[in-house]
Amino acid sequence: MDAELVRAWGVGWAVSRRKPRPDEHPWGLYIEVGRPDQVGRHVVVDADEPAVRRAAASVRVPYTWLKVPREPQEVAPWLPRGWVVDAAESGHLMAVRLRTSNPRAPEGYRALVETADGVTYVRVFDAAGRFAAKGQLAALGEAGVVDRVVTEEAHRRRGLGAFVMRTLADRAVADGVTLGVLGATDEGRALYETLGWKRHAALAACIYRP
Repeated sequence: MDAELVRAWGVGWAVSRRKPRPDEHPWGLYIEVGRPDQVGRHVVVDADEPAVRRAAASVRVPYTWLKVPREPQEVAPWLPRGWVVDAAESGHLMAVRLRTSNPRAPEGYRALVETADGVTYVRVFDAAGRFAAKGQLAALGEAGVVDRVVTEEAHRRRGLGAFVMRTLADRAVADGVTLGVLGATDEGRALYETLGWKRHAALAACIYRP
């Protein structure tokens, strides 16, 4: 099940970020990202030591990443010279069976929900029209990958993050999506667990910096 979740997360991340469809490799997926700090990322699906070593050995371009569903301290000894594990970028692979809850925006806020090219976007604004929170979900058949859930500092602790997540879930269920998947930071994990999401694996972030 975890390999299926990892694959769904990798493909959904690419769809959400409007990146080219991932290339298939023996160890998993490669996504062309095209940023100076992240040229591309390999997502190792069946993350044993040989798979991680093969993926890392294939890389020649600096600032290529590996995302590995294992604890960072497990992965570090498997990496060749030039690779580092970035603890700040590591996180958690989480999933949940989606259900509807008919959420309502907290008082003083309004939501805008739009869908384009298989991605649903939720944006929340305050009474003055200022941006307050957002999130998006890429639909992949029965699976949906949640991405870019953010609440502005001035609007935190008002329930906006939970509202965004529930709104995305309602729209996804209406579109036939039953399984939610995401990659969470430590801070995000705390929110998602209050909404019923379960952690299935760590997500170690490894970066080639020769």
